[in-house]
Amino acid sequence: MSDKRILRARLRAIRDAFVAGRPSPVLPPASFLDALTPGVIVASYHPIGSEADPTRFDRAVRAAGATLALPVVIDRATSIHFAAAEGKLVDGPFGLRQPATDAPHLVPDIIVTPLLGFDAALNRLGQGAGHYDRAFAQWPHAMRIGVAWSVQQVDALAPDPWDMPLHAIVTERGVVGS
Repeated sequence: MSDKRILRARLRAIRDAFVAGRPSPVLPPASFLDALTPGVIVASYHPIGSEADPTRFDRAVRAAGATLALPVVIDRATSIHFAAAEGKLVDGPFGLRQPATDAPHLVPDIIVTPLLGFDAALNRLGQGAGHYDRAFAQWPHAMRIGVAWSVQQVDALAPDPWDMPLHAIVTERGVVGS
């Protein structure tokens, strides 16, 4: 078992226990709200299990007249794409609720991403499939914002060569980073 697998399992357990205590919600910071204008495309996600819930971010996107998109996942190996969150969502792999796989692709200006762990340098530890790593590489111009619980912060992560740090991480305690 790799060190990352062990760390992922430990962080899932910590996150699950933390959420059982009903933490305060994660609120979108002013810097995020200021970036929302009509025409901006924000890729968000539906939380699975104990992932931090970005619903308040999603509401702000809609209130500002920006476009909300969700990831469309085909399988573990295929890169994700983002599609408008309007209309009927379908069951996707890994317990996801997502737009249909044939929904038109959107190019995100902001990517709100789930994560398992993070450090003060804004490195992100994901689920391990590389979906968001490939999305960040495909849309390097997009602002990358992690949504997490404060208990998911670790002292340091060893990023792989393909990892791109986030621009900010928002927890129930506030913003980590810019």
